[in-house]
Amino acid sequence: MQESLPAHTTRRRLITEYVMPPPLFADHPADRTPERDAVEALISQARSLRGGLDAVRRESSVAADLAADPQLRWHRALCDLAVHHLDDLDGHLDQLKEGLPPEIVEEPEPEPHAELPVAPPEPVAHERGALLRRVGSAEWNLLTDEVTWSDELFAMFGRDPSDGPLTLDELPSLVHTDDQESLAVMVTDCLVDGRPIDGEFRIVRADAGVRTVHMVGEPVLDADGSTACMWAVLRDVSELRRSQMAVSETRDSLQRQRHVAQTEHRLAVELQEAVLPPWRGSLRFPQGGPVTLDLAGRYLPAGTSALIGGDWYDALQLPDGTTLLSVGDLTGHGVAATSGMAMVLGALRGMAVAGHRPGPLMGFLNQLLDTAAQPALGSAVCCRFDPATRTLEWAQAGHPAPLLFRGGTGRALDPPEGVLLGATSGAAYAQHTEQLEPGDLLVLHTDGLAPRRAHGPDSAHEGAAQLLALAPRFGTARSAQDSVRVVVEEFGSTEREDDACVLIARVGG
Repeated sequence: MQESLPAHTTRRRLITEYVMPPPLFADHPADRTPERDAVEALISQARSLRGGLDAVRRESSVAADLAADPQLRWHRALCDLAVHHLDDLDGHLDQLKEGLPPEIVEEPEPEPHAELPVAPPEPVAHERGALLRRVGSAEWNLLTDEVTWSDELFAMFGRDPSDGPLTLDELPSLVHTDDQESLAVMVTDCLVDGRPIDGEFRIVRADAGVRTVHMVGEPVLDADGSTACMWAVLRDVSELRRSQMAVSETRDSLQRQRHVAQTEHRLAVELQEAVLPPWRGSLRFPQGGPVTLDLAGRYLPAGTSALIGGDWYDALQLPDGTTLLSVGDLTGHGVAATSGMAMVLGALRGMAVAGHRPGPLMGFLNQLLDTAAQPALGSAVCCRFDPATRTLEWAQAGHPAPLLFRGGTGRALDPPEGVLLGATSGAAYAQHTEQLEPGDLLVLHTDGLAPRRAHGPDSAHEGAAQLLALAPRFGTARSAQDSVRVVVEEFGSTEREDDACVLIARVGG
């Protein structure tokens, strides 16, 4: 049989445990108010932290479109949740500073078998405490059938005090249908088995608003151990639970986005590896005859490994004995860019094998991108080298011109006219012819080779300028592969904003 607890003692313990934090120091008894100066200092710190958190929350809301960025939505949700906890802390500290109301602190202890009081003391409330404005109390006396609600509880339930409080039998009428059974179990356990109440349920107010309420309570027993009344403190935790749910949902959304990004990155890498030339080291054309072209290429990733773009380089021996050389770059990153690059490179190879010259070939690629289901922009250089005459026909579409190194110096070839691929319908692309000599070194590259330290008109030529400065080192290189190593030594450790490709061809004797 449970020992009878005076109603005053039960109420005081319930308020202390639910509204007030534990004692700050071991030598402070639970019913003794700590030094006011120390508590006021904590209140000042808490409110200062609250102001700083508000500033962070405002910055996160204006930094970018919250709806489009799961990371920012998660940050904002965490800030909102932290604000609710700080508001609660402010209420705790305010109440701690003031101590328990005089009605509770100064009320004399009743005799062990004195008659139980019917009405609870005045509700605990503090105008400055955000927490206490969301807390109400109630007592249901089973001996007299009298019910007492605090003003805060009427406001929480959206009920006019003139309508009176609800009995335990009437309380489920305001409780959400899905939560009525759990509330009935809590109340029954309290009244029949003397168990404390600690649970949540949703209420549906007269204005159709739904609030989440956390209720803690205890039975008050009479002399023979029977439940005489039930006294409870109810707290509106709607905003807190919404913030917790927002944090959970945004965290889950962020995790899903990261998983999708990781999957797409893996697919992009695999697709890129499948499309780019499978050869490593040097490649010599024509195969099976005198070497007229020594080739080597390299893909250089961006400083951020997640940025897999649509850069490519390619070399292909054509049926008529000529050699196709090309480099290019589609805008964007990820699977969309690499799949588009695969489409363009496949089309380029097919049209080159069919005998199309570089200029018309660029026009077909432009038409392909312009009419694709997912339109894209791209730049490219396409060259056709004839080993019999050592002539190079080439065309470009908004791309850096090939660099020709001869006799220890280098220069950019004069580019024919050509706009970006996919930029306009029906674009025409001119082509130029360059006469090459034995020992010449031809360097084709994409524009992400050098970091973009500036955004002026000269920034696009920075990579070409750095490559031209390597002319003395290229002059001592014995092969195309050695020349690629020179490029990698110069650019390989650079923190590039984009990925890049380089293709080097050395003309044989």
